[in-house]
Amino acid sequence: MKSIISRILDYFNAKKITEQYPKWEKSLSQLQKKIDYTFHDPTLLYAALTHKSYLHRHFEDHKTPSPFERMEFLGDSILGFIVSKELFTRHPDEQEGKLSKLKSKIVSETYLTLKAKAIDLGKYLLLSPEEQQSGGASKPSILSDAMEALICAIYLDSGISAATRFIRNHILNNYQETVTREELVNYKSILQEYMQSRNQPPPTYVTVAEQGPEHHKTFVVEVRWGNKLLGTGKGNTKKNAHQEAARMACQKLGI
Repeated sequence: MKSIISRILDYFNAKKITEQYPKWEKSLSQLQKKIDYTFHDPTLLYAALTHKSYLHRHFEDHKTPSPFERMEFLGDSILGFIVSKELFTRHPDEQEGKLSKLKSKIVSETYLTLKAKAIDLGKYLLLSPEEQQSGGASKPSILSDAMEALICAIYLDSGISAATRFIRNHILNNYQETVTREELVNYKSILQEYMQSRNQPPPTYVTVAEQGPEHHKTFVVEVRWGNKLLGTGKGNTKKNAHQEAARMACQKLGI
């Protein structure tokens, strides 16, 4: 990974970026104050926040591994481990099933996006102009991945204790209130459990339309039970459209 990070820094130092990098570097000092953590090796922070779209735009070799994606991969595992350990300790009398559901909400894209927005993480990301124009700094997929990459950067810089402190302070803060927010309710799961409790087959989800340009699509999904239409939902991803359709179905069924 160091060789890839060095290539990024060589790019910056060669002044192929005119004013953007110095301003970015200054803003990252603000981020470190915000999260109450100062990097011993700032290159780890640079790498964690350099999105693959920016890297691929400025390096001709698109096969170059993206530090952002690699760090997101490791950060995901670190987050899962620490959240599991914290929930295990904080809820000594809770059943495994409920702990698993709680953990799945906390490590979900939606939850991490909420926490990333709380520290304005999107404004510190280095994105390609195309990704910026398409709203990349506020996309849940990018923000949640960036949060995981940041966790990895802290872990690589100072170890598991520092990563644990960050997760406690910025991921697990007010988690019991956060997981009850409307956008974190898994209506698909509620609907499926409702059907199972009545010995009925699970509902089916059908994408009936895709609207808008490729980079900003809206999906329309119907949830059906046999030939009966239970609900229709729209979303900027199929996953979100499924959830909205399930929410409408739950409302219709009174659950």
